[in-house]
Amino acid sequence: MFSPLPALLSVVFGITPIVASADPLPPAAKAEVTALLGKLTASSCEFNRNGDWHSAAEAKSHLERKLSYLEDKNLVKTAEQFIDLGASKSSMSGKPYLVRCGGAAPVESKTWLTRELATVRAAGKGASASPPPASASASK
Repeated sequence: MFSPLPALLSVVFGITPIVASADPLPPAAKAEVTALLGKLTASSCEFNRNGDWHSAAEAKSHLERKLSYLEDKNLVKTAEQFIDLGASKSSMSGKPYLVRCGGAAPVESKTWLTRELATVRAAGKGASASPPPASASASK
């Protein structure tokens, strides 16, 4: 429903309503979270929320909504904060989320995502590392 009050206050009193702006994750953290959610989606794993098992694609969609909420509230700046505040447990029930891959026993999503974050970071370091210049090794 549209409320004319903010516009009226603006015109009559010169008051501009304050609108909070979301502060998104820094680019490096956003890339890590995107990679984590991509790994989840590409897996054959299932995701348990409040006793119900969901596909990895459904989990990704849910976690993206939680990420958006956390960004809107300026509560996350790192992938670890996203895992802790949004991807580890239900904000409604407090129950931990679980991840089950194939026939393996379910593990808490915090454990699974933290392990996958380490993998993402290790892969990123390997991709960004460059060999020393030829001139540096030739001079020794």
